[in-house]
Amino acid sequence: MSKICQITGKKRLVGNNVSHANNKSKRTFEVNLFKKRFYLPETEEWITLRVSAHGLKTINKLGIEEAVRRSRKEGLIK
Repeated sequence: MSKICQITGKKRLVGNNVSHANNKSKRTFEVNLFKKRFYLPETEEWITLRVSAHGLKTINKLGIEEAVRRSRKEGLIK
């Protein structure tokens, strides 16, 4: 499974390591992902999501039902 947040859609970024002599080499910036289980009271079931730290804050703000509804609409959750 790819390293993409299922709530926000965040994924890996590509950049450069820059040395003191200003030499550049490619590197990746990984997403801070967690595998977390959430309970959906409207369907009375548990779902497991791969969410970033920012995705957890989004779920706390919107609620799990609204966050899942939005990410299904964007195609991040099947």
